Amino acid sequence: MELKNKRISNDDFAAIRQEVLAQWPTGKDVDFKEAVEYHKKLPEHKIFSLKLKKAKEQGTTLIQPRAGVALIKEHIELLTYLQDKGEADLLPTTIDSYTRQNRYVEAEDGITESIKQDKSMLNGFPAVNHGVGGCRQIIDNLDTPVQVRHGTPDARLLTEISYAGGFTSYEGGGISYNIPYAKNVPLEKTILDWQYCDRLTGMYEEAGVPINREPYGPLTGTLVPPCISHAVAIIESLLAAEQGVKNITVGYGQCGNLVQDVAAIRVLGRLTEEYLQRYGYGDVTVTTVLHQWMGGFPQDEAKAFGVIAWGSAVAALSKATKVIVKTPHEAMGVPTMEANAQGLRCTKQTISMLRDQRLQSDRLEREEEIISAETRCIVEKCFELGDGDIAVGAVRAIQAGVLDVPFAPSRYNAGKMLPARDNEGAVRMLNFGGVPLTKELQDFNREKIEERARYEKRTASFQMVIDDVYAISKGRLVGRPWR
Repeated sequence: MELKNKRISNDDFAAIRQEVLAQWPTGKDVDFKEAVEYHKKLPEHKIFSLKLKKAKEQGTTLIQPRAGVALIKEHIELLTYLQDKGEADLLPTTIDSYTRQNRYVEAEDGITESIKQDKSMLNGFPAVNHGVGGCRQIIDNLDTPVQVRHGTPDARLLTEISYAGGFTSYEGGGISYNIPYAKNVPLEKTILDWQYCDRLTGMYEEAGVPINREPYGPLTGTLVPPCISHAVAIIESLLAAEQGVKNITVGYGQCGNLVQDVAAIRVLGRLTEEYLQRYGYGDVTVTTVLHQWMGGFPQDEAKAFGVIAWGSAVAALSKATKVIVKTPHEAMGVPTMEANAQGLRCTKQTISMLRDQRLQSDRLEREEEIISAETRCIVEKCFELGDGDIAVGAVRAIQAGVLDVPFAPSRYNAGKMLPARDNEGAVRMLNFGGVPLTKELQDFNREKIEERARYEKRTASFQMVIDDVYAISKGRLVGRPWR
């Protein structure tokens, strides 16, 4: 198929679908009409998009962990604990790495070995291998909406199994689940594959089943300038909406500066709605998600709780619709379910205390203006490069370095834009590469970096970036040379 931002025809979709469902034996159990009936019998409190919509209307922030293990019974026990003891408003099913790479034979071996060892030998839930029936056991045994979270460049079969299995929210996108995750996968392929996922979502919507879609916000971590992740979120939202998606949650990974982070979430929702309306998708409901700190964590649990609470404050003050919560065991590997629940309760307490507070200042308004202007520069250039087609434009923008994700493994990513923190910890651009900012915006970024350089009495350089990467695990945000 030729890449373009155009809804996939029924005939083309049906032809591709035969191939997709034949990728693994559990694909034969997918029955679209029967799955629609299953979804329609779900109570409202189990439907992700409805809970998000209510939270947005009420101005509340919902909390959601990350979690996933290999076996069905243990996965249900884990999510039940996080629901009951962690007080989670929304639940995840994190998918294992083999499934993310479509390596279902190895995932099956992981299931077998997990049974033998009586512990999870996979770093997530192999939904494709467990199939429709296995997924429905999860949905049936919980009282909270459940989302599939993964990192899969080609997620078509996983999407089919997940939706037929009753999941009502699904993370990912053709850019956000390629450039930060894969080395050798062409962007044209992942956008086409994710158009399939979004068209399937649209088919469920047309059948009366609301399913939430969530582009992956943080990309490569905590040193991604907001305009880069915002541009990706807006592009993936436009691509999804064209395929019939009606419920979209756009995300942002906490960078560490309170004013910039609050401004970023506020701008993200507004800009996404603006672009969707401009291009004829005004019936899409947009919500927002903040991802708590995605960088290195302190090993000391008490200090780790400080990082979690800081992210919780950003979520509350920005009025993000939901927040993805970290645990005090981030520096030590896979957390216990008790530690996972502690992170959730810490977050809920902080959000409850800040619920009625507002953050307003001239600096905040200025930061919102900067992020909005930078994001528009990138998105408008993407449309220009694609001659009005955002799918084509996104591919050409990555090739030209117009859309440049820092520290991404993809060989298709330019990797020339270089971020660093300014003197107050906000993420700016040290080198612009091909990112098409106006002279005024470039001058703003340069001055912010130079202000830090003067304070630290050193030349602005890549060493600042290195220092910033390791700073938070050492108890600070900005990587000062004397600390």
